[in-house]
Amino acid sequence: MAEVFLDDDLSRALAGDDAAFGRLVGPLQPELRAHCYRMLGSIHDADDALQDALVRAWRGLARFERRSSLRTWLYTVATRVCLDALAHRGRRVLPVDLGPASDHPVATDAPAADVPWLTPFTGPDGAYEQREAVQLAFVAACQHLPGNQRAALLLFDVLGFTVAEIATTMDTTVASVNSALQRARARAPLPATQPADDARLRHTVAGFAGALERGDADAFVALLTADVTWSMPPLPHWYSGREAVRGFAAAVPMAHCGSWRHRPVRANGGPAVASYLADTPSGPYRPWSVNVFDFAGEKIAAITSFIGAEYFEAF
Repeated sequence: MAEVFLDDDLSRALAGDDAAFGRLVGPLQPELRAHCYRMLGSIHDADDALQDALVRAWRGLARFERRSSLRTWLYTVATRVCLDALAHRGRRVLPVDLGPASDHPVATDAPAADVPWLTPFTGPDGAYEQREAVQLAFVAACQHLPGNQRAALLLFDVLGFTVAEIATTMDTTVASVNSALQRARARAPLPATQPADDARLRHTVAGFAGALERGDADAFVALLTADVTWSMPPLPHWYSGREAVRGFAAAVPMAHCGSWRHRPVRANGGPAVASYLADTPSGPYRPWSVNVFDFAGEKIAAITSFIGAEYFEAF
């Protein structure tokens, strides 16, 4: 019965009914948005790319010949939009891409406003997220790949497209796609799947928030792996290793920033923390950062604190 309605809406859309087109593409927009984010590394760029792709799809709907599913065709359009965007802009980065870790706490770090920073992925939870495929470390690794390798990896390993379908999408050969996949997998392997609602990770994240609020450096360090990293875009300095991270936490956020409050959120498919900062415990508390984590078991392996009130709008 669903296919009957789909065919009916498709016929209406081909006849110029934009409402029917909206019904066709509406259920697919969240997963297309996640795909654009993985390709571009920015939720703002992803939203722009998705809108561009939908406009192109609407204007080019007459060229949809039903040789593939509508979903496959829309992914073809969205991927080509993203590849066009990548051809005209630099890749998105994190502080770890800019230089070595700082060997001492930097309390007066100035924002690097001219850097195209990677941004967090925010949106309603759902199966389309393919949780492991929006983890920040994986998305960051993808940004180091050329566009063709990035697209091939995401379409094949994340979305399950065939090599032949990817070759059509990218207007290339099967051999070229296989070569791109081999190279991409060596540099950006897909993370292992984790439980969608892991209470242990949420407990770890709650411990992170509580330790910062109390100024408890020992409890904070107990949550971290030995090789943990902490970066805070748009600030360029970052820290590597448990002792360096502890030194920064004790010297800056626990000592000189003011009073912290935190709320649990979800970002990049997992538990995250929104941080609010006030000059005194009586407030007012202002939005400060969204903290996204990568985990090794139940320990925090990387903290990325995206500083800026603009990130809170997505929540």
